[in-house]
Amino acid sequence: MRCFTVLGPSQTGKSTVVEKLSSLEGPPRKSSSPYGLNLTEFTFSNETWCALDAPGPNEALAHVQHALLASDACILCISPAPEEAVLAAPYLRVIEASGTPCILFVNRMDEPRGRLRDVIAALQDYANHALLLRQIPIREGDRIVGSCDLISERAWRYREGQTSALIAIPESTAEREHEARTELLEHLSEFDDWLLEELIEDREPASDTLYAISSRVLRENRIIPVLIGSAGHGNGMMRLMKALRHEAPPVAALRQRLAGACAVDEGKLAAVSFHAYHRQNIGKTVLVRALGEGLRQGALLGGSSLGAVQDPANGRSNAAVVPAPGDVFAAVKSDHLPVPSLLTSDATLAPPEWTEPPTPMLERILIPGSERDENKLSETLAKLSETDRGLIVLQEEGTGAQLVRAQGPVHLRDLCRTLAEVFHIDVTDRTPSPIYRETIAKSSDVHYRHRKQTGGAGQFADVKLNIHPNARGQGFTFNETVKGGVVPRNYIPAVEAGAREAMEKGPLGFQVIDVGVTLQDGQHHAVDSSEHAFRTASKMGVRQALSESSTVLMQPIFRSEIHIPSVYSGNLVQIVSALKGQVLGFDRDEASKGWDIFRALVPGSALDELARSLRSATQGIGYFSKAFDHFEELYGKEADAVIKAHETARVEH
Repeated sequence: MRCFTVLGPSQTGKSTVVEKLSSLEGPPRKSSSPYGLNLTEFTFSNETWCALDAPGPNEALAHVQHALLASDACILCISPAPEEAVLAAPYLRVIEASGTPCILFVNRMDEPRGRLRDVIAALQDYANHALLLRQIPIREGDRIVGSCDLISERAWRYREGQTSALIAIPESTAEREHEARTELLEHLSEFDDWLLEELIEDREPASDTLYAISSRVLRENRIIPVLIGSAGHGNGMMRLMKALRHEAPPVAALRQRLAGACAVDEGKLAAVSFHAYHRQNIGKTVLVRALGEGLRQGALLGGSSLGAVQDPANGRSNAAVVPAPGDVFAAVKSDHLPVPSLLTSDATLAPPEWTEPPTPMLERILIPGSERDENKLSETLAKLSETDRGLIVLQEEGTGAQLVRAQGPVHLRDLCRTLAEVFHIDVTDRTPSPIYRETIAKSSDVHYRHRKQTGGAGQFADVKLNIHPNARGQGFTFNETVKGGVVPRNYIPAVEAGAREAMEKGPLGFQVIDVGVTLQDGQHHAVDSSEHAFRTASKMGVRQALSESSTVLMQPIFRSEIHIPSVYSGNLVQIVSALKGQVLGFDRDEASKGWDIFRALVPGSALDELARSLRSATQGIGYFSKAFDHFEELYGKEADAVIKAHETARVEH
């Protein structure tokens, strides 16, 4: 079986391309997962093929990456509009990082919205590989009625619902065809000395030889050839499928590529797991592509026995099935297989670094509909994070509520639907509160005496403390300057412990930071003093001092790294400034052509709005990662609003 992924932005006709390709020589067999990855098996030229139709939203990029992990080649579908070329930038970046041979297909050419050369020029801004036209359109006025192959120099006229008709190259197209063919041959000659010599000697190379060179260059991942058509009308589908058949590398090349990327012995690689999902009453289903011989139900894979092997298209199990190298199968009762991973018989290996998904930008607290579902929700989210690497599951500080980081609103909606439909857990969501802190603006001295008399032994502790602000980021410090044993040495740790306990919640209701406490003097009683008494005295004394020391609210500031195509960079300073952030600088992204990396400091309360603004300004392409940097003071109406909201929430709970 040979396997390829069809990927690209939403609304570029990916599913239609798969449907038409898979139906060229008979009915296909299809299946889909809750994550939007559709699998189609079909036969073409007496070979079995598997097409992975990757989901289009940028929020599902992790599943696109995993599909490429198991693919011999890929087809990148794009729009014929030059202004929409930027939408393909994330996919070009992933394709090039993965090393997957790619054919670029300009779909919907029957809807001309610009010149083809402008589309390719715009895309080239985001591709390190040369994008080489293999076909050019034949036009009649504003309509595209056919295509001309630049290697064979044959032309076809499209016919609705029928195979295209072979025609002579129209005179109106001949000059453009000659120009584009010359450019194609010049690029191919960079990878073939024989062709270079032929061109220098002004000899016309044979078409068969050019096809062979083109095939080799694609298999070696040197270029990205560009084909055109309209899947909705069936135009260009046969040529696209023939290009895949003749030029896409075999599964052995994928095995070699993965072994090289992960520095593992190629001979030990048995399979690659690339997708997983949960089904009601069945459990976890893992999609696996065999890379070697000997896989079957019960065989050792990933250090444990492989569970039931199923046909991914119909879900039927057959213990006698022995997947051949290249075959895709579904495995159930194989929960030991992580996704994605490279698999040997006795180990699971981490996938290449390029499969790491973008950092999730959307944070939400999930609230179960009933108390019965609270424990179930935690366990279920842990399961889902195993099958969806774009999802991160945490707990909210303070409340312990389930906090999820999703790629965006579509990803979050799909997560909630899976929880409801598969696991019968209904949830609502809310925005988590930023993690505020408080500190003091001035020093304060306090004298606190703790005295308590009960029927037995009493409690007595007397402390004189100085509470003072520390430098930003210094945290809590404790010192003592007592003399003459007025506070015995064995009670001083209890004084520190009480002071630390007082820092857990200040007058504003938040944890206190960057404060120093000094024990200056005190008294003790030979009978009634104890560690507990001194701890209590210290805690109550520090609390009293904090209330007298001009408490200041502190907001978290995050260092953000924002990744966007360069065409959108001009808008970013305005976006960050509107959120009261600070742009620190930006550089070209050396790993991704046509992308910039901005570094900025952004208040924690603005991160949600940053995600929304970034999605809006970049058509969903831009994303950012974040890391806590420091706390800084927050004053005025903003601080008052935060304190009031916190108090209201505390009363309600």
